[in-house]
Amino acid sequence: MAYATGAVLIAALAAGCTSDTGSGEPAPDSKPGTPTVSAAPPGKYRTLPDACRAIPQATLKDLLPGTADMPEAQQDKVFEGTPTVTYDTDRRIGCRWKTDVPEGTRSIHLDFERVVSYDTSVSDDDRAREVYAKKETAADLPDTALPPETPDASPSGSGTPDAGTESADGSEDTDSADGKGATGDTGGTTSGSPAGSLQPRLLDKLGDSAFLDDALSRAGAPARHRTVSVVFRTSNVIVTVEYTAQPTMPTEVPDSQELQEKAQALARQLVDSFNG
Repeated sequence: MAYATGAVLIAALAAGCTSDTGSGEPAPDSKPGTPTVSAAPPGKYRTLPDACRAIPQATLKDLLPGTADMPEAQQDKVFEGTPTVTYDTDRRIGCRWKTDVPEGTRSIHLDFERVVSYDTSVSDDDRAREVYAKKETAADLPDTALPPETPDASPSGSGTPDAGTESADGSEDTDSADGKGATGDTGGTTSGSPAGSLQPRLLDKLGDSAFLDDALSRAGAPARHRTVSVVFRTSNVIVTVEYTAQPTMPTEVPDSQELQEKAQALARQLVDSFNG
């Protein structure tokens, strides 16, 4: 009898622990749930295009003078480009092109970087802004406002743009794709062009953010070379375009305006291809 009474008491206590308040609300000792925090949105781009196929052949012909006169087999080899060695082509991919003609050397380097945030509280776009900002800071641009707009410049002959890279001795510049090119003087500019508008600067209306750097090798070198770099961000992808010219004659200075116009034109073309 005592056993039965104890069993009834235990059952009653158990029922009381699991019952609610009768109003449909949780029992008084229930803890309120922790608010759910949504993960930051992923970036717009989940993959990268093939860098060696990103520039149309007509544009390459304009950016690499002399290729139009080459035998077809030699043209094909130049236009094929040389892929940049990377370990994850979904995160970073690049390509280089180069041509040597009696007048000098022209080269192009194209680099695509897809930024991914591994912090669920930081979006891919926000992380890409941080990466881009570091590149802009490293370029050490003059502290000037955006320059006045200049007419769009399309490479002559093809209506398309250009880009490039590589150092005077023909070796690859491993730092240039990171936006660390030093600013240089703009000697050799076209007569009548405002020198101030050719200085390294921020660029307007090119992707989400963009800047241009212009580096000229020191006077006295066997051959002076100039590299114009355009770096822009579109969503979570950062693109670096480098266009380099090295004339054969040591007294000749590569034209800053021509290289800048063509590098910017190529960058605009690439922005359109990402948004297309």
